[in-house]
Amino acid sequence: MHLCWKITLMLMVLVCVSEQQGNFRRPTRVGVNCCKEVSNARIPAKISLIGYKHQNALDPCVEAIIFYTANEKYCSDPKARWISHRMKGLKEIKD
Repeated sequence: MHLCWKITLMLMVLVCVSEQQGNFRRPTRVGVNCCKEVSNARIPAKISLIGYKHQNALDPCVEAIIFYTANEKYCSDPKARWISHRMKGLKEIKD
C-alpha cells in the first residue's frame, strides 16, 4: 500500500512538471523604434512638417521631440530654443 502511494505521488509530480514545461513560451523579440540621439540643429523652414510627438527617455531611447514629414522623422532636442516655435500649428501625434 505504501509503495502504491509513493508511485502515485511520483506520477502526479511528473505530470505537473511536464505540464509546466508544455506551457513555457520563449519571449518574443521586440524591436525598438525610437530616437536614440537628438540634434540641436534647426529643421529648415522649407521642410514641410505634418506633426510632432514627445518621446520620453526610456533606455535606449532619449527624451526628444520627434517631428514628422510625409517620409521622414527628425529627432530634436526638446530643450533647443527653436522647438516651441516650430511646434506651433502642428498636430501632436498620439500613440
